[in-house]
Amino acid sequence: MALNIVALMGRLTRDPEMRKTPQGVSVATFTVAVDRSFVKQGEDRQADFIDIVCWRNTAEFVCKYFQKGSMIALNGSIQTRTYQDKNGNNRKAFEIVADNVHFAGEKKDGGAQGGGSPHYAEKKNDDFAVIDEGEEDLPF
Repeated sequence: MALNIVALMGRLTRDPEMRKTPQGVSVATFTVAVDRSFVKQGEDRQADFIDIVCWRNTAEFVCKYFQKGSMIALNGSIQTRTYQDKNGNNRKAFEIVADNVHFAGEKKDGGAQGGGSPHYAEKKNDDFAVIDEGEEDLPF
């Protein structure tokens, strides 16, 4: 059994870059700065800069609503690939393929951010009933 799940929250270091494959599929790339949880005494907090890739509707959503400095929460999986650089050296790239993307910051002027708002493509769970605080008997 294999398990490859990643959950991250951080800030975009630059605006997302949108491209289309030859088949017309949207793909967006961006980098997220994620603070490390441990700080050595007397040192500043360190951050890791993690490359993110997302596809189709998620790519279009990110490019529409996120920009440099936006706080983002996402989950997905680690993907590796090999390539040759311009000097012919073999290289390996590690990136996160984001499946779900969420707003994680304060709402800003213009409405681009909304704390805790889910990705628009996710289904809402309407199975919960609103309970009036004045009711004495709970339904469970």
